[in-house]
Amino acid sequence: MRRNTLVRRLALGSFALAIVFLFLPIAFGFMPVRFFETACVVGRSFGTRMACYGFMWNALTTAVFIGVVGPVIGTYLVHREMALIGETLAHAAFAGVAVGTLLFSGSGWSPSLLLSALVAGVVGALGVQYLAERTGSYGDVPIAIMLTGSFAVGTLVISLGGGLATVDINSILFGSIATVSGGNVLLMGVLSLVVVAAVAITYKPLLFITFDEEAARVARFNVSGYNAMLILLTAMVVVGSMQILGVILVAAMLVVPVAAASQVMNGFRDSLYASVVVGEVAAVTGLMASWRYSLAPGATIVVVAVAVYLLAVVASNRGIGSRGR
Repeated sequence: MRRNTLVRRLALGSFALAIVFLFLPIAFGFMPVRFFETACVVGRSFGTRMACYGFMWNALTTAVFIGVVGPVIGTYLVHREMALIGETLAHAAFAGVAVGTLLFSGSGWSPSLLLSALVAGVVGALGVQYLAERTGSYGDVPIAIMLTGSFAVGTLVISLGGGLATVDINSILFGSIATVSGGNVLLMGVLSLVVVAAVAITYKPLLFITFDEEAARVARFNVSGYNAMLILLTAMVVVGSMQILGVILVAAMLVVPVAAASQVMNGFRDSLYASVVVGEVAAVTGLMASWRYSLAPGATIVVVAVAVYLLAVVASNRGIGSRGR
């Protein structure tokens, strides 16, 4: 048990150090050019030129952020049986991209399109919250309405815009490496800092509400406020992740790493930490494999995450890990 805990802490510590001293400086433009030149030389010595391209560093940095914030938010969503909310907000963001393309004549995932997607995702998040609290419908009904309705709106806008020839719809639906710009990486870095800081500050209230919402209301917690915050944070994660994963697969990084971690971990905190490790392994390994074999990045990342989940199921059934003990 102690050995497993030590391994998890070392893995998390390694990821944290890499993010703080490597990927955050890249996102905010502080990394010196000399670093990239050296990385290119080292990469070529191992037979790959991946580290020689700026767009790959943009994609890798974004993927690393996704590997953190996706599972962090997803842990709360999965335990609250809200796994589909990520897919819903992705469809709302898709409508925002369609509208943004008409307004800004953007191409690919430009910062203006990303911002319009973020606005639409936030509006969709608030819409789900409003419908859930004011209509008295079952929890999944507002989610289903927003999911189908927003995607329908996006499709209509595309039709009215003559197919939106200036934007690559496939990159929006399925993700792309080449379309992640430096401005988008910066925005993803800011969103990631906001998400992690918000969860760290409100960890205990969110945990209380997640497992016993009625008791939290009795204890006079602002349940509606915390619920709205969680959905808004989810919208931020979804919009940032769409660049790599696309609309179709974005919800996977909110759910699959958490499901894998829950197979071998007992406590909520341990499950959250382990899900981040799984998310990082899937994001980085999947992105590198997609480059090496010319595969769709979102699909490759999700397949790696699902493979880890299946391994976790096997390990759990054999009594390996914390759950088995």
